[in-house]
Amino acid sequence: MEEHAPGADARSQTSEVPNQTKPEAGAQRADSEILQAITDVIVGDAASPELFKKLVPTLQELANCNVVSFALYDAKRDGLVTEIWKGGWDTGVGKFFSVDQTPCGWAWRNQEPIAIPDLERETRFTEIAGELRNLGVRSYTALPMSTPTHHYGSIGVGGMEAGAQSAVKLSSLQRAAAWLGLAVENREVHLQWQTLQDRHRSLAAITSEVSALDLEQLIPRIFASVQQITTYDYARLGVLDADSGWLRVRGVDGGPQTGVQLREGQSIRAANAISARAIELRRATFHGADELALFSDAVAGEIRSNGVKSLCSVPLILGNQVLGTMLLGTVRENGFSREDGDYLLQAGTQIAIAIHNATPHPTVAETKDSSTREMRPVESEIRGEDGSEEIIGKSPALKRVLDNAAMVAKTDATVLLTGETGTGKERVARAIHLMSSRKGKPFIKLNCAAIPTGLLESELFGNEKGAFTGAVSQKVGRLELADQGTLLLDEVGEISLELQPKLLRVLQDHEFERLGGTKTIHVDVRLIAATNRDLEQAVAEKVFRADLFYRLHVFPLHLPPLRERREDIPLLIRKFVEECAARLKKRIDIIPDEAVEAMMNWEWPGNIRELENFIERSVILSDDNRLCPPVSELRESTRRSSGEEGTLHDRERDQIVETLRQTRGVLSGPGGAAARLGLKRTTLQYKMQKLGISRREYLN
Repeated sequence: MEEHAPGADARSQTSEVPNQTKPEAGAQRADSEILQAITDVIVGDAASPELFKKLVPTLQELANCNVVSFALYDAKRDGLVTEIWKGGWDTGVGKFFSVDQTPCGWAWRNQEPIAIPDLERETRFTEIAGELRNLGVRSYTALPMSTPTHHYGSIGVGGMEAGAQSAVKLSSLQRAAAWLGLAVENREVHLQWQTLQDRHRSLAAITSEVSALDLEQLIPRIFASVQQITTYDYARLGVLDADSGWLRVRGVDGGPQTGVQLREGQSIRAANAISARAIELRRATFHGADELALFSDAVAGEIRSNGVKSLCSVPLILGNQVLGTMLLGTVRENGFSREDGDYLLQAGTQIAIAIHNATPHPTVAETKDSSTREMRPVESEIRGEDGSEEIIGKSPALKRVLDNAAMVAKTDATVLLTGETGTGKERVARAIHLMSSRKGKPFIKLNCAAIPTGLLESELFGNEKGAFTGAVSQKVGRLELADQGTLLLDEVGEISLELQPKLLRVLQDHEFERLGGTKTIHVDVRLIAATNRDLEQAVAEKVFRADLFYRLHVFPLHLPPLRERREDIPLLIRKFVEECAARLKKRIDIIPDEAVEAMMNWEWPGNIRELENFIERSVILSDDNRLCPPVSELRESTRRSSGEEGTLHDRERDQIVETLRQTRGVLSGPGGAAARLGLKRTTLQYKMQKLGISRREYLN
């Protein structure tokens, strides 16, 4: 490094001063063992606010020091919030330093380690150097705590004697710092997840109230639920009269700080209202204090006089009609984010339903009396530009998945999709790709279970000519094909232990070599992994690497089985009937209610895929425009499962365990357990998961 760099002196001294830190008495663990212990803590407590505290003793052991510091970058103040630990005691909770004041700041800015072999000779970071000397620290090393996409801060280790860390020890500390960066990233995702869940609960609370017909009693509950989505100091709910063009105020929540007391029932001309642009654009709009000053109506005047500095206006939309608006204000500047607007728009839809339900409709009774009705599904859909990708459903469970998918799609974070077979993991993966900035780039899929272990490495990384018998030419792997795009590794739990470290390297360094090659290939790939296995259990059973699991587990998304979203079954039935009838050149206009009810009561162990196959069989069996599904099969299966569950459960479980013992756990192949039992491998895996069969039962 050149002379003017702040770390130049530190590194030059590192080469001159040997490591003089003396090991503690007693046997010392090897660095590899300590690093494994750090990994275990991170995997088990990555989202815990006490993570740093739990890691202090292990880091002290790794660095052979007695002082450890953690510094997280605060973008708003352009500095680092620092905790300093001596022994097991926190001596500097939340102390703030500017970036240029500390070695940790230098390491964060330059993304390189910095070593200070002797704090007595340190002249650059005088304040922190003085504090460290008061703690008895003589030497100090800071390392960046980062991931490939974010620089979160730094860690520092301080020794009691002068001297620099050895190259081997510095390498181990860098690995620990990198893992801590991943842990911080995981914690941030976990906090975002919690916020997301709170907002979902608030949306669900609003949804549960929409059947009420008394709008006056409903409004206070709506405000209480909205307050959980975003904090506000003022709220106003207005109902729009489309014929006259006036907004009538139906509810006001002045909040404890503003004291705004606008009379309910007051009307405002919609064209001149603050919410006019939201009504016109049919999306949430944001207004600052300067824009608020341009409005001359009484509402704007009252809001300004009570200190409101930012507003969010949300249209209440039902179908193609705007039924009203919700106006929220806060005394904070820039008090609402775009994400707030998105969630408030969803809440606005539910409020619009409540307003609609509060208005009597004479056709409701006629609809209830109709013996045969056309099902018109309300669809939550994510589709590509060509309209081919569509996810059908309106259940809260599915909406949570789609909302989370939309959130993570904006990032390059690794996504782990879990769920039973047939729940639509590949479709959700494609949806994430299509909503991301990579949507114009390749989407490549690799089913890890469908390819023999010996060929999987070649499929993933590619191979050079002559790399193995039969490699008659160079082959480009799926990773290269997915460069700049997205790679879906389906059934990722089936990757062998021998191949897992190579995949981990790609995730960490974005580089690899083809099989039989020496040239390092760099790729920019967003990875989505999918599995129906319990990877945490696989880690516990030592058949899946903990570090790979943690690297995949950045943003987990669990897809609910169809039995947990039964309200989506009628929508899926209609969709599959339309598609299958068109493909088979048939016309199906009527779906009997009793058929829908029977399908809603069935457990669907094969989930959406099983339902789709059942519908196709039903369309084939239909002679006219009325669907004729073989519902007797479902009823008979239901009777058998309920009447003989205990006996069949035990017999089936025993047979599978015994077969697995005979094959020594081999599932696929001609002599595998699946072939002996006459099952598909995926079906056998589902049964093993459903019956709770673990490896310990058939492998000694």
